[in-house]
Amino acid sequence: MSSPRVTVVGSVNLDLVAHCERLPRPGETVTGATFSRVPGGKGANQAVACARLGADVTFIGAVGRDSFGEEAVGGLREAGVHLELRTVDEPTGVALILVDTSGENQIIVAPGANASVDEVELPAHDAVVCQLEIPDRAVISAWEGCTGFFCLNAAPARPLAMDPDLTVVNRYELETLSRRDGLVAVTAGADGATLLEDGEEIARAAPPAIETVDGTAAGDAFTACLVVSLLEGRDHEEALVRACAAGALAASRFGAQPSLPTAAEIDAIL
Repeated sequence: MSSPRVTVVGSVNLDLVAHCERLPRPGETVTGATFSRVPGGKGANQAVACARLGADVTFIGAVGRDSFGEEAVGGLREAGVHLELRTVDEPTGVALILVDTSGENQIIVAPGANASVDEVELPAHDAVVCQLEIPDRAVISAWEGCTGFFCLNAAPARPLAMDPDLTVVNRYELETLSRRDGLVAVTAGADGATLLEDGEEIARAAPPAIETVDGTAAGDAFTACLVVSLLEGRDHEEALVRACAAGALAASRFGAQPSLPTAAEIDAIL
């Protein structure tokens, strides 16, 4: 069986991560943290995750001409993702991330170059995956140009007039959807996930028990694994179980892209 061809149109950031004992309250300074720079961005994370699961992946996005640009795409290159990147005068996107010892996080994103992602021309593909860290015009263009399976991870949440084959949201983002047709996967962290079809529940799964270290890219691992599993011909229930396992594995490790699991690791934990 040939590898599924997945095109990801989305964001690429450099994550600036402070790992601290607890998250600060408004106006409070917390010291004693450790600092890391990690390639990230929801789009880039999902592209790397799909590649580690065995897909043939192309990533379409934008970076700045600054020193952060090449560092931000390092994980994509390492994973063997084909890159179609625009280099623009805006700074490379940055995410400021705080992670406490229980794995809870706070994230602020400065989109920078990601805001310049525009209408796209897609290569040959079996599926296209988008998120909402890029402008609406880019997402709509990718959806309109998609000739295969289209997945939208509707985060950060905002309504968008389109009809994806699969929409991935958490329980709070679900409220922002303007349409709920087709497949909708609703994630609930440690409580697992539910898969709906035209509003009716068709599958439910719980993640394997893990110790949470950093939940930053857990949703990206879930989304990528669900898409790749469906492209591989797995049924809805098995695909959802594998996606929950992928999210749990990512949450059990530090950092966004370094935490993303392989198919063999998912097989092992299941």
